[in-house]
Amino acid sequence: MTVPVQLKQLRRKFGSTVALDGLDLDIAPGEMVALLGPSGCGKTTALRIIAGFESADGGELLMDGQDVTSVPAHRRDIGMVFQSYSLFPNMTAAENIAYGLRVRGRASAERKERARELLDLVGLPGREGTYPHQLSGGQQQRVALARALAIRPRVLLLDEPLSALDAKVRLNLREEIRRIQLDLGITTVFVTHDQEEALSMADRVAVMKDGRLEQCAAPGELYDRPATPFVAEFVGTMNRLPGTVRDGGVVELFGRRLPIHGATPAAGAEVDVLLRPEGLAVGAADDGSGTPATVRVATFLGPTTRLHLTTDSGAVCKADLPSWEATALAPGARCTITPHDNPVLVAERTVAPSAKE
Repeated sequence: MTVPVQLKQLRRKFGSTVALDGLDLDIAPGEMVALLGPSGCGKTTALRIIAGFESADGGELLMDGQDVTSVPAHRRDIGMVFQSYSLFPNMTAAENIAYGLRVRGRASAERKERARELLDLVGLPGREGTYPHQLSGGQQQRVALARALAIRPRVLLLDEPLSALDAKVRLNLREEIRRIQLDLGITTVFVTHDQEEALSMADRVAVMKDGRLEQCAAPGELYDRPATPFVAEFVGTMNRLPGTVRDGGVVELFGRRLPIHGATPAAGAEVDVLLRPEGLAVGAADDGSGTPATVRVATFLGPTTRLHLTTDSGAVCKADLPSWEATALAPGARCTITPHDNPVLVAERTVAPSAKE
């Protein structure tokens, strides 16, 4: 099977700044892949190279098995949606959508029919004659998406398409974009700084750091089995808790021995155990089943409540539990904490446990 998009050892520098440092990534047919990472990690540069707006200093970009590294942007059959919509203000919604078809010399009747089809697809039926200033931000982004799809591109690129929208519109539109992408089966790459957006929309999430790929995996695997400490702490919330490596590939944490996922240091090493807030069970103070602790802060998050806890030995951690279970755990309450028996990632000890919030 031909791979729609292949990035092979892509490199790009801007002066002394390394934006991409040998980036490798294959994107399967019909797949939606999110590029996620901190500012300056190279995700936008990678997207712009795929689009043809930037050139690579080294490496190859293949589409459907063909090297397009030197092919100009207008010959790549790419559809792109920008953060700022980038609609023509003097054109109607239909004219904006049909612009790419007009440039390609398509007949007027075909352009009008395609614009009407796509307005129906993105949930704006009957808005052909509406100008951008007459549309909300979310509606403008729907028109921008329709315009990108009008030419029937082989690859759709999304450059932080939802970041300029308010929370409720962003949530609704990301569900719509995912629905449309699945309906059309179009190979899609999108850049985002929003972890929730990446995890909820993408088939796979590619986490980048310093121009390189740290891990590319399905959202569940990325969250539950991060490949590196960076991925573990960048995606979601993570505790760093003091542990000691024991024989047999396990680490001792709060009196319990947990299997280690990933590289295992030598027995006796003092490490930080990386553990999600939901990886800690919280019990009553007198049940004698875990490590004694005190609740410092209880943050209500709807269906769950996040407890900020300090153990009697000074370790600081967070634990998530159903809100109905947390009603008796107000600040100052005594409790016990016990890690669940799931594999954990360990990292080199970096700070004193009591100083890590």
